[in-house]
Amino acid sequence: MSEFDVLIVPGWKNSGPAHWQTLWQNTHPEYRRVEQKNWNHPVRSHWIEQLELHVQAARKPVILVAHSLGCITVAHWARPTETRVAGALLVAPADVERRKVASELRNFAPVPRKSLPFPSIVVGSTTDLTCSAERAQEFSRSWGSEFVNLGDVGHINVDSGHGLFPQGEALLHSLTRLGLLLRGSAGAPLEGTGDFRNLTELDAYSMPHR
Repeated sequence: MSEFDVLIVPGWKNSGPAHWQTLWQNTHPEYRRVEQKNWNHPVRSHWIEQLELHVQAARKPVILVAHSLGCITVAHWARPTETRVAGALLVAPADVERRKVASELRNFAPVPRKSLPFPSIVVGSTTDLTCSAERAQEFSRSWGSEFVNLGDVGHINVDSGHGLFPQGEALLHSLTRLGLLLRGSAGAPLEGTGDFRNLTELDAYSMPHR
């Protein structure tokens, strides 16, 4: 994975200490988390801005690992001309258009229906209360993503019993191999600062429970 900068993109209320995103980051301290200024009351434009700042800070091609609202943030952020991202793993996207969505998330609607300019995998579930498998597959089609339905696995978080989430790690490695094949090398140099510090006023390790 040394050929890429991996950015962890959590969803609403951040990913807590037992969440697979945090466990991956603990195992791979070189992974960086996209820190938001306000996890509990997300503002779409602010979340997009923070993602952009973290991508700008990368020295290598970026792999995005997003969960829930983080997936929708990636879809809003991605521009047709984006070349810095080598791939995205989009796990359990939140359907912010659903009738009973939390009021805090409504400003992320509508969900973008444009093709992403990089390879991506959407991971869905038949028992995710935030997004049906049918809706997740619909998003994946509009984004030009591969779709993986893991079945009865809930929202793929701590509440659904997921720890390290090895299926996700396998998909991530598949995505990075594809990224290398498409780039034909370890990746071209990128314009960026390489400095992930001070992107927000939050401590990178002060993570509330999901």
